Amino acid sequence: MRRRSFLKDASMAAAGIAAAGRFELTAQVAPQSGGPAPLVVEPTPLFELSPYLYMQFMEPLGATDGSVEAAWDHLADRWREDVVAVTRDLAPTMMRWGGIFADFYRWREGVGPRDKRPSMLNLLWGGVESNQVGTAEFVGLCKTVGAEPLICVNFESDGRQQYMKAKGSVRTADASEAAAWVGYCNDAGNADRKAHGTVNPLGVRFWQIGNETSYDKNGFDLETAARKTVEFSKAMRAADPAIQLIAWGDSGWAGRMADVAGEHVQYLAFHHMFDPDSPKQPVLRGELYRRDPDAAWAQLMTAWQTSDAKIRSARESLGSRRLPLALTECHFVIPARDRGDVLSTWAAGVSYARILNNHQRHGDVLKIATAADFCGTRWQNNAVMIPVPKGNNRAYLQPVARVMQLYRHHIGSHAVKATGIPDGLDVVASRRGNTVFLHVANTRRTAPVKAALQVAGHAIRGGRVFEISEDSTVELSYLNSAEVMKTVERPLTADGRWEFPPASVSAVEIALP
Repeated sequence: MRRRSFLKDASMAAAGIAAAGRFELTAQVAPQSGGPAPLVVEPTPLFELSPYLYMQFMEPLGATDGSVEAAWDHLADRWREDVVAVTRDLAPTMMRWGGIFADFYRWREGVGPRDKRPSMLNLLWGGVESNQVGTAEFVGLCKTVGAEPLICVNFESDGRQQYMKAKGSVRTADASEAAAWVGYCNDAGNADRKAHGTVNPLGVRFWQIGNETSYDKNGFDLETAARKTVEFSKAMRAADPAIQLIAWGDSGWAGRMADVAGEHVQYLAFHHMFDPDSPKQPVLRGELYRRDPDAAWAQLMTAWQTSDAKIRSARESLGSRRLPLALTECHFVIPARDRGDVLSTWAAGVSYARILNNHQRHGDVLKIATAADFCGTRWQNNAVMIPVPKGNNRAYLQPVARVMQLYRHHIGSHAVKATGIPDGLDVVASRRGNTVFLHVANTRRTAPVKAALQVAGHAIRGGRVFEISEDSTVELSYLNSAEVMKTVERPLTADGRWEFPPASVSAVEIALP
């Protein structure tokens, strides 16, 4: 991104204006004085919003964070009931299996009778994986909670030599192994799957080729990765022509990858894990956020700008090429006892609301996106926290997941424009039929913001507001997860006047005649 363009974008962000490509979906107004300012929705659809903007990402994280082993009930040979229940509440539209774990994962070790599955070393995260959770178990969870499964294949270890062998075991896999995995999942007559007791195809439509391939200088270079992406795509599509393929396109790779492999893939992936803290005067790491809530709040409220710059750089690297983008990993990485303790606060929830709003602004190109890892026992950047030992402690949703759940259940099919946004609010709008939806984050920590909601050319018949309103310093744990950060439904009258509480996140449904 050119420096001049970046500075222009930064100044727009500071004024509260965010645009996706040529679409300006919000327009700010001067601070309020007197009565509520009119917040006007222009109901003409601009572009279709993908249902996969609230996906979850699952990777076995070994000794680091028990994301898979802790979620699996090894005595009952099933997913923990509390994990399934809370995931149903979260209602992710898509779940991804893979990550760097895919670089040393051999999928055949995770299928068939469980008592015959070999264990494996987790070469990145440490520990030993039992492989009790494999393809059928992952897809089964997806189907149980209504999510579309997305699988990341072993892309010849992304060229990383350190993951190709371990104690004499070959850990890398080629295009034929990826194609065989597609066949195992989707071929109606696959003999191996049937022998393992699953008669009907698993129906995995989405597959990712390459995970953070550009992040390791000792891995594949761009030209090698692009050439091998074509090879994998052809082999995998030969097994099932109907699958949707995602190639790696981060670090400026998108344009060249599109030129070489674009006719063979449907999406280009990029990731964004970042520390939103100030490098010069940190206020979020460790326990610092507790010492100065105002400073922590101010820093978290600017985090979306870093996320926006990353998305814009991915868009710019595409140039005029029209391939959708897939943000298949995204979250904060803040040093702390449990990797980002501040992420258990409601301040982080509001910060993530702004990031999710910005995902929607880029929804003309961004078609798959997330803002959290799926589950685990320690890392606070998970959507679902799993207390261990199980006992009477139940899995619960983190602040980021509370917002994802709220937005996921109250969103339209097409983006529309909102104008006259009162100072202090971050707003995006969408529409489905005769219902207009607003996602609203009040970025003022201690002050409410009033607005007079209007829809251009339409009278309002009323509506509903689904609201999470909490003190920004409140922190979630298994001890209070049922009492705090709850979504409350309130009626919206036909005059459209509304007061958004301090540090709140709301999903507004406006009914049109």
